[in-house]
Amino acid sequence: MAAKSPAKNPFDLTGQVALVSGGASGIGKAIAEAFLNQGARVLVGSRTADKVEAAVKELNASTPGNSEEIRVGGVTLDVTNVPSVERAVRKTIDLFGRLDILVNSAGVMLRKPTFELNPDDFNKLYDTHVTGALRCSQAAGHLMREQHSGCIINLASISSFVDLVEVAAYAAAKNAVMGLTRSLANEWAKYGIRTNAIAPGFVPTELNRKMIEKTDRGRRILEHTPMGRFGSASEIAGAAVFLACPAGGFVNGHTLVVDGGYMASGIGDAVAPWTIEK
Repeated sequence: MAAKSPAKNPFDLTGQVALVSGGASGIGKAIAEAFLNQGARVLVGSRTADKVEAAVKELNASTPGNSEEIRVGGVTLDVTNVPSVERAVRKTIDLFGRLDILVNSAGVMLRKPTFELNPDDFNKLYDTHVTGALRCSQAAGHLMREQHSGCIINLASISSFVDLVEVAAYAAAKNAVMGLTRSLANEWAKYGIRTNAIAPGFVPTELNRKMIEKTDRGRRILEHTPMGRFGSASEIAGAAVFLACPAGGFVNGHTLVVDGGYMASGIGDAVAPWTIEK
């Protein structure tokens, strides 16, 4: 009897090319690194050229592979600007010859009492998180439609489901991201394009670290999180790999919550470690 050929790794992304907006830091960079570790090639985009350059250098140094092959590149990308988005997509094609995965992780945060929130504040967050995701999805989607395959992953939030107080503009935008995700999933599946979202729980990053680490707000979060800790960017990246890889090939229009049980919690026993009396 002939030996069976080894089963293909369902989480393998070899041969795939990804564009990650907001990919120079935080969750976006962690997703880029996870894709690289699964064999993909990645273009990371961010508004700040210095951050892009530093991220590319770090990712190149931390990712195994053939040193002669370009595995990761960078591009200055402002998702609120159509020409910038189009340049990023063109650079992906110029550098790697194709585009299979788009991750819309560019974002900004604003905490402000809602009575003090003005329309400019609100519209800035919406333009980045929602319209920015639409701009990138349209630009990448044209290429994906031509090749009849593609995967779009949007970054929603725990605030897409529950209120976090004084982040009304952010929460409204992240709710809209879920609506956009469902619409693209329903409309573009016929073109071979899957669209999903990830809703991270509380993961300390540059955007929110001062709000949740060793603060009263953070203590309340941990008390409501069954796992009793914050998440890590790499744990969100694992969800992105699943949604992008063959193992997630029948997942479409879904928002995957990665929150340590926060959404499931009613009464729990977890306590923030710095509140325990010694």
